[in-house]
Amino acid sequence: MKRFEEMSVTEVKRWLDMQTELSERTIRTLRQDSRAGVRALAEIYLKKRARQQAEAERMEHLWHYEQMLSEQGFQRIAGIDEAGRGPLAGPVVAGAVVLSLDRPISGLNDSKQLSAAQRERLFHEIRENAVAFGIGIVDVDYIDTYNILQATYEAMRRAIRALHQEPDHLINDAVLIPDIEIPQLNIIKGDAKSQSIAAASILAKVTRDQLMMEYGKLFPEYGFERHMGYSTPDHLSAMRANGVSPIHRKSFAPVAEALILK
Repeated sequence: MKRFEEMSVTEVKRWLDMQTELSERTIRTLRQDSRAGVRALAEIYLKKRARQQAEAERMEHLWHYEQMLSEQGFQRIAGIDEAGRGPLAGPVVAGAVVLSLDRPISGLNDSKQLSAAQRERLFHEIRENAVAFGIGIVDVDYIDTYNILQATYEAMRRAIRALHQEPDHLINDAVLIPDIEIPQLNIIKGDAKSQSIAAASILAKVTRDQLMMEYGKLFPEYGFERHMGYSTPDHLSAMRANGVSPIHRKSFAPVAEALILK
């Protein structure tokens, strides 16, 4: 390999792009180069390395609860989360995911902190790499009959039953699920504190969004593919103009009011 002073700035950049780790001596040499372009490349590399180290530390911290339970002898630890408790329309969906501590999935986070493209990529990675995963869907009739909290519990139970391997412990986002004999641990804001819960939140969110986009085609006047059934001004305006659709939650106050007005 040429010495750095014999390389053009473009050649240095090309070489840096192929490196996974640089020695401190090499970094020091780059930072002391007489050319501003090479020094700038060294700073870019250092910032990138700092981001990678911070992400690695974040991901390691997200294994805390799984590792704690693993040390207690539990082997199939399922993260549980839901999507769709708040909207005025559509189902509530839950995800259940058992991850392998030996196969971390880079970039996992609370689904609300991710872009749609990031969620879509992770959705497929989770399904490909998880030890087991399950989806539970509860429709609007169940929600209106039993209320949204009971529907959420039922979606979670269905997701757990859909796992092709029965878990021996659950870690849930903020709830304890009734009528489940498997040991449970509920974690407030768990989708930002546990890889397994974060994975479950992504499966639930992407699955529900896909369903709402299909409902958007069936009921184009409501724009479900844009707001996913949430109480946005556009959604409320569409309900006032068109009435209530078959997938609206009639037990929710804004929908009940729209029924009365219509």
